[in-house]
Amino acid sequence: MSSAPQCLSPPSAAEAFGEHLVSVLNHGALCLTLSIGHRTGLFDHMRDRPPATSGEIAAAAGLNERYVREWLGAMATGGIVKVDADGPRFALPAEHAACLTRAAAADNLAVFAQYIGLLGGVEDTIVAKFRTGGGVGYEHYTRFHEVMAEDSGQSVLSSLESDILPLVPGLTDHLERGIQVLDIGCGSGRILNQLATLYPHSRFTGLDLSTEAIERARAETRATGLGNVEFIQADAAELDRHVAAQQFALITTFDAIHDQADPLGVLTGIHRALESEGIYLMQDIRGSGQIHGDLEHPLGPFLYTISCMHCMPVSLARGGPGLGAMWGDPRARDYLERAGFHDIRVHQLVHDPQNNWYVATR
Repeated sequence: MSSAPQCLSPPSAAEAFGEHLVSVLNHGALCLTLSIGHRTGLFDHMRDRPPATSGEIAAAAGLNERYVREWLGAMATGGIVKVDADGPRFALPAEHAACLTRAAAADNLAVFAQYIGLLGGVEDTIVAKFRTGGGVGYEHYTRFHEVMAEDSGQSVLSSLESDILPLVPGLTDHLERGIQVLDIGCGSGRILNQLATLYPHSRFTGLDLSTEAIERARAETRATGLGNVEFIQADAAELDRHVAAQQFALITTFDAIHDQADPLGVLTGIHRALESEGIYLMQDIRGSGQIHGDLEHPLGPFLYTISCMHCMPVSLARGGPGLGAMWGDPRARDYLERAGFHDIRVHQLVHDPQNNWYVATR
């Protein structure tokens, strides 16, 4: 007589969690290799190309074959590229290229993979701060402004005309006629230079604490020959030392308030610098302000990691409150009201699950 089949018991909670951690390790490693694929242009070279050997791909990209071959190993085992046994040959599927190449515009997620390697570069310093407290200055973050410029290209530049400017009714008409605009925390100036190109009758001023970022912005302005934009290297908390009261019709900040040393002081300075009925447009991270309220956030682990390893430490390094990226919508509204804004409207864009867009009137 045959015995009855034995039922397999479900994996224990510890086993299931172990499998989850294995997945985390694999995906963390893939973030580093995705960043390499973006920075070396490998994804761009593989886009719309038939299957090719590692040697052919390396030659097309002008790279070393041995490194490319090992990188392709990570891409193939991670399900990023397809591989066959003939050669072997590798291909980047069109649906993957749509999320990983520069031609993908706002959908190129490989840009954000760069943050993992960037933050890994300060891990030792952050670990020390867990023991001693204090912050970590901007100078410790190599390539930060370069990566942030690409980040803003994804979340802002690609949708500036189609989605962001229309958040303020009639704004494009005012820009076409000519107004004064200030962007605080302008970084490398890509957004302002784009606006200055689109609206030659308006005048644009960018302000940022980083000398490196301001030099990049000025270099781009010189290269394009724009005459209606200028950049100031200064602390946003000292705005009243650099701009006059009620000088600007529009002031913008793009992901710049939460990591300030004095966020409330910056917002108060913005209110002072706006004309009567002037508009403040603030992009900042979408969050509830409570960890339990962010458990279902699609980018929760990513954003809390960036906050812990960058946004909070750079504020603390300059004596700030260390709000962190996930300071949350309730606190953002409170700070805006305390700065003097009372007509505050919050928008969300379909393509941008990471940010809220605040439109506040003086």
